[in-house]
Amino acid sequence: MVTGSTSGIGLGIAIALGEQGANVMLNGFGDIEGAKAAVSATGARVDYHGADMTKPDEIEAMMKACAASLGEVDILVNNAGIQHVASIEAFPIERWDAVIAINLSSAFHTTRLALPSMQAKQWGRVINVASAHGLVASAQKSAYVAAKHGIVGLTKVTALENAQKGVTCNAICPGWVLTPLVQKQVDAKAAALGLSDEEAKRQLLAEKEPTLQFTTPEELGALAVFFCSEAAKNTTGVAWAMDGGWTAQETACLRPEHAKASSRCGDAFFPCAAQSREGTRCQPTDSLSCTCASKRCTSAG
Repeated sequence: MVTGSTSGIGLGIAIALGEQGANVMLNGFGDIEGAKAAVSATGARVDYHGADMTKPDEIEAMMKACAASLGEVDILVNNAGIQHVASIEAFPIERWDAVIAINLSSAFHTTRLALPSMQAKQWGRVINVASAHGLVASAQKSAYVAAKHGIVGLTKVTALENAQKGVTCNAICPGWVLTPLVQKQVDAKAAALGLSDEEAKRQLLAEKEPTLQFTTPEELGALAVFFCSEAAKNTTGVAWAMDGGWTAQETACLRPEHAKASSRCGDAFFPCAAQSREGTRCQPTDSLSCTCASKRCTSAG
């Protein structure tokens, strides 16, 4: 069962699992027939359910339909997600509720419904597609960041509760993946700044990812297959970043008054994600971390 699987990350994971012999229940919207054809081409049996992931009763109907069509769920991939960008004070309540419902609560509902049969068989894999935003934050994305941090927490609890029941649960934390959701952000940046599509993509990557490369759905699919393999039977409760170094840039240091003893926080330089090899000077704050004064690379640092 792969939610949000008619395009992008979910479809990439569905295809990868199909190539390994899994039968796949798809869910989502958009080009449904194209997604079914792509997964069917692997030789897998494929079905589709259009459950609205904000509605627990439809999620339950989807899980029952999967069991009736393809058998009880052995591998559950929670990938359904939406985005909305706004400051907290301007964030529409209905958009907050929708993001939390689809990005977080739907994973709780599918997981609670899948676990009993997994536990009975003493084998199951739950894979939650979180985000780099499940590990760090960005401004203007309060609901998305809250939901993805919640997914990481849910992953850990699921792993602990099933540690001796043959069921593992892990989270995948991608950086930028060129999905339709991200392409909308590229398009907005291109329109706002008068950039070409390629330059807008490069600027988007440069804000976060030192590798300046998008992670691909195929790469994420390969990681999902690993989590389902015998080699990963003792891998559980992990939030696995596949983010081009995005979250590696975060670091901790002592407060300024303690920095002299064991840290050079005030003099620290972090690699800038732009093509330039110049650094970005970071400054100590009142918190336990250094924050970059600017994301722009300059010869002056």
